[in-house]
Amino acid sequence: MDNSDSSHVGSHVRSHVGSHVGSLRGRTVLVTGGTRGVGAGIARAFVEAGADVLTCARKPPEDPVLGTEFSPLDLRDPDAVREFFAALPRLDVLVNNAGGAPYRPLVDAEAERHARIIELNLLAPLTASLAAYEHLRRARGSIVMIGSVSGSRPSPGSAAYGAAKAGLENLARSMAVEWAPDIRVNTLVVGMVRTESSHLHYGGEDAIAAVSRTVPLGRLADPSDVGAAAVFLASPAAAYISGASLLVHGGGERPAFLDAATANKET
Repeated sequence: MDNSDSSHVGSHVRSHVGSHVGSLRGRTVLVTGGTRGVGAGIARAFVEAGADVLTCARKPPEDPVLGTEFSPLDLRDPDAVREFFAALPRLDVLVNNAGGAPYRPLVDAEAERHARIIELNLLAPLTASLAAYEHLRRARGSIVMIGSVSGSRPSPGSAAYGAAKAGLENLARSMAVEWAPDIRVNTLVVGMVRTESSHLHYGGEDAIAAVSRTVPLGRLADPSDVGAAAVFLASPAAAYISGASLLVHGGGERPAFLDAATANKET
């Protein structure tokens, strides 16, 4: 997939989100890790939907998303997280996006290193959600967890990340039941996304193009694709959706046996 295709798709998605501007006007949204990559795409989509958008991360963004307000926050520091949320005057939507993991086979690190990945990708969203609870209950708001296909399939090289994302999806389902009817909780199960860091995961342009061909829709997601889905789940259009997992993965992965098999091949 080349950049022109990505820009065309992103523009289409952004115009689609823009067609619903006003549905979130006056709502305050916090996107954790909303300063780059997928998080920036999500933050941008909420801005375009008319929301007041806050972002947080450990480090200030090099290229801030226009229309957002940034605060430094280490989501792995429970006291700092509780203090941050207590100081907010209002919160209607929490998007638990912050996370990630380097490529690291299990035997290449001690359990403590893998535990840090689980802490960031599972415990930090739990901490943030608990700290946001009273705000969201008063607002009858919602939480959007940013999950991953790594949580529902083998994830070699990022096993702790996959385990954390599996736990996050289950956590969201439990939250949706415990906190109903005041707070809706849903998960976006995200597939491969083209960001400024894609080369670290897939390689150069030729590799990214080859990986894109493994997706049924023929491309990696644009961050705006994830943003549009997050806006939908947080909007009144999804008022009766809670405890759901929405797949944003372009159709998933073509089963490997189809390419290995010799039967039923077109000649």
